[in-house]
Amino acid sequence: MIALYPTSASPPTWGHADILVRAAKVFGRVHWLAAVNPSKPSVFSTQSRLDMMQDYVDFFKLQNVVIDSFEGSVARYALAQGAGVIIRGMRGQQDFAVEWELAQGYKGISDQLETLVMLADPKLVGVSSSMVRELALLGEQVSAYVLDSVAKKLLRELHRT
Repeated sequence: MIALYPTSASPPTWGHADILVRAAKVFGRVHWLAAVNPSKPSVFSTQSRLDMMQDYVDFFKLQNVVIDSFEGSVARYALAQGAGVIIRGMRGQQDFAVEWELAQGYKGISDQLETLVMLADPKLVGVSSSMVRELALLGEQVSAYVLDSVAKKLLRELHRT
């Protein structure tokens, strides 16, 4: 079965990677999508996000993960790729309402799509892309939250602007 894991991660964190690795164990193929969320403008270019995502795929040696980007409906992308499941990560109660609304929206587009919510590892619940960016901008170490190669790319990108 094919699953889709869309994320607006900018940058992708260990939390995103944890969900991806667990999903890759369950599904035959996982499309990890650098999705464009109009309400969450990305700090990084799509190519930069794809490069950072690829670093995690390489690090974990995930042979069944495909990296891609898409500007448009995640549900339409899933259907075009033959994915029957959209994976979402949830850190806590604060994420529930958003995830529930997204799941209803996906179902409204196609009843062939199921949403699978995977709970974040308790050690990673407090990790977010925005927190990582903020710490990096303040000159703090972020390697506890992102892959070392991603931390280097993050610092390079942030100090370019």
